[in-house]
Amino acid sequence: MSENQNAPRQPVAAALGNFDGLHIGHATVIEAAVRQEARGFDPVVLKFREHPMRFFPGGERGLILTDEEDGRRIESLGARVEYLDFSAVRGLSPAEFIDGVLLPLGVRFVSCGYNYRFGKNAAGDAGTLKELCEKRNIEVCVCGKVEYHGTAVSSTAIREALKDGDIPLANAMLGYRYGYCFEVVHGDARGRALGAPTANQFFPPELLTPRYGVYVSSVEIGGRSYPGVTNIGIRPTVGGEARSETHIVGFDGDLYGSLLRVEPIRYLREERRFASLEELSAQIARDKAQSLEIFNGEVN
Repeated sequence: MSENQNAPRQPVAAALGNFDGLHIGHATVIEAAVRQEARGFDPVVLKFREHPMRFFPGGERGLILTDEEDGRRIESLGARVEYLDFSAVRGLSPAEFIDGVLLPLGVRFVSCGYNYRFGKNAAGDAGTLKELCEKRNIEVCVCGKVEYHGTAVSSTAIREALKDGDIPLANAMLGYRYGYCFEVVHGDARGRALGAPTANQFFPPELLTPRYGVYVSSVEIGGRSYPGVTNIGIRPTVGGEARSETHIVGFDGDLYGSLLRVEPIRYLREERRFASLEELSAQIARDKAQSLEIFNGEVN
């Protein structure tokens, strides 16, 4: 039986925002749209295919999550993603955005954050959205500020926490454990020679790199979490490019070419240059013992 082309289109409940990192504030906006499913609405997150910050020189850089993980987390909240081309809409006025983007998509309900901006030169705010949408029979839900210990939760605040190595604070604002999942590549095998083989990974250039240093980490392999010691940075003793190197305690297997999820838990210490590989080896042993203690206390 063919689809009836004249059948009325299901109205869309759209969550509006940049949604970088999918933190607990973003979740409230998306959940407001998802709740409309009980009324027969199709919950959708309208998300730019490329983050707007990539278009402005000198702007904030460093995405918290890859686009793929952003999409998975949105779907886990019960919505689907509809991607927009920022370059195609950046010149639209607030009214043109509503008339040229929202209405053609069948949007009859929108949710956004209290600090939402849209339209050319960010001319429109949540109040503008409410005023323009109500004239077009579109319901509007403006979600209030979400705070953590008196600080407004935002992608900027989470980036600052990660740059400071404050993983617990970043996780509290995200509402889940920060981590990354990249391909394991071949290194120079120096870790193996020191008795601590490492899984080597590189951060994509568009992603934020947390504070350089050594972290206690949790590593997911085959559905099991292993304790890890992760060095993020440039390895000042032996040199090389910036990367993530993780020694996985209790695992001995070939991970080359596989995607490995690493979740930093706590910042242990700064990177530093050691006088010899023997001194480095002794420090690795201390890092491993401390990591096991913290991992067993916080993950197990």
